[in-house]
Amino acid sequence: MKKYFSLVLFAHSIFALPFAMIGFFLGVTTTENPFNWLKLALVLLCMVFARNAAMAFNRYLDRNIDAKNPRTQMRDIPAGKVSASEALTFVIINCVLFVITTAFINNLCLYLSPVALFVVLFYSYTKRFTALCHLVLGLGLSLAPIGAYIAVTGVFNLVPVLYSLAVLFWVSGFDIIYALQDEDFDRDEKLHSIPAALGIRNALNLSIGLHVLSAACVILPVFFTDFSWVYYIGVAFFCFMLTYQHLLVKPNDISKVNRAFATTNGFASVVFAICFLLDAFLRTHFNF
Repeated sequence: MKKYFSLVLFAHSIFALPFAMIGFFLGVTTTENPFNWLKLALVLLCMVFARNAAMAFNRYLDRNIDAKNPRTQMRDIPAGKVSASEALTFVIINCVLFVITTAFINNLCLYLSPVALFVVLFYSYTKRFTALCHLVLGLGLSLAPIGAYIAVTGVFNLVPVLYSLAVLFWVSGFDIIYALQDEDFDRDEKLHSIPAALGIRNALNLSIGLHVLSAACVILPVFFTDFSWVYYIGVAFFCFMLTYQHLLVKPNDISKVNRAFATTNGFASVVFAICFLLDAFLRTHFNF
């Protein structure tokens, strides 16, 4: 199992999982639907299975590209730690488990499960034909909050959609920053990315614009739902971390890309989710 854990990089789950918890508890605290431990466990399993399938499929599909790129040559399939057939089998198993798990949640989740899988798997193809691949990745992760909300309520609502848009713009923005490392490689291999298409400076400017939109989307829910000052602390921290990563990465210095990508965004999502959950708990139990 250790080699599969390495294949799917569970540490990257820290981006979407906190927003899934936001969607779940938004459904619990703003509707008449009660908290249910089993449903929470099923949502977490869906997150794990979808993440496993998406990450492993990306590694499977990009195995030949990864073997050429000095930055990715030591990934599991090029390095021979996991075979291509093992990775594909792992993808199929997790897709099946994802669909089965949604069947235990509600019918809407089950009906939408193929759509969700299509989005998260389709991302792996996009760098072959469009520089908008970063937005497709963001779209895949943005399904977390609205999916968790639907798991609780069985319906759509504007506020979880706002959180999904926040994830879409946030992930797209920081994935552009991450792709700066492969600007030259992508051009040489005729792969598509925003840095390869626009250059480093313009790519960073677009990333800033996307992160401004993300910040707006975590602020807008205050006009539709009651929050205490605890939530505002979370918003302020999230916006600060969005800004901070752009101070770390500059057009003439991208040496801190990994720090901006993993550490900064990991803290942003976790702290924001903690503030949201603490706010919901205090308002629900203490009329805070």
